[in-house]
Amino acid sequence: MADRYDTEEHAISSPAALAPALGFLTELAGEGRALEFAIGTGRVGVPLRRRGVPVTGIELSEHMAAVLRRKVDEETLPVVIGDMATTVVPGEFSLVYLVYNTISNLLTQDEQVECFRNAARHLGPGGRFVIELGVPPLRFLPPGQVAVPFDVSEDHLGFDTVDVVEQTLVSHHFTRDGGEGPYRRGHSRHRYVWPAELDLMARIAGLDLERRVGDWDGSSFTGDSVKHVSVWRKPV
Repeated sequence: MADRYDTEEHAISSPAALAPALGFLTELAGEGRALEFAIGTGRVGVPLRRRGVPVTGIELSEHMAAVLRRKVDEETLPVVIGDMATTVVPGEFSLVYLVYNTISNLLTQDEQVECFRNAARHLGPGGRFVIELGVPPLRFLPPGQVAVPFDVSEDHLGFDTVDVVEQTLVSHHFTRDGGEGPYRRGHSRHRYVWPAELDLMARIAGLDLERRVGDWDGSSFTGDSVKHVSVWRKPV
């Protein structure tokens, strides 16, 4: 998966697609340092570093980190292998960020709370924690339906199956490389989180909600938004 990741996520990895997120994060980092939880292959961290923001990463997968290391050396962008909910790296940061729904990879509420606490642990006074996360698709579930499609295209079929009791969903993917050959099946399990629950986690960690927008471009977050970018601030 690590070797395929950048190719399969090309739609959100182009300079044009990344520009709003990079501008948003650069402004928040200011003159300080940034820490990316679950930095992966460096899809965001590497171009953010090229903008002049000192970036450090935490990544659980050695395979993903190895792909990042092909792009940039350790001195330029240090990466620590570990769990973003518990791993501590040296120094103080003005920005900690977690993009592309990745907090949902932590499958219990306790782990997600610890992720907020770990972010707060790394932030200096006035520092920000940023999360990009989709809104749970429950309103698209009529009675008796358990699956919600999120992509139906020539090379990819994707749908989520939802367990509303456990507050979890499984994303199913059927992918065909280059429009030829058989489909490859994959799946991943997630714990979905509502914005209000995230705000409570932030409060437990000593962080205050500063703003919530519908996307990196700063558009308003509304009842029709399919995602949000939320910013919490550590008090001075």
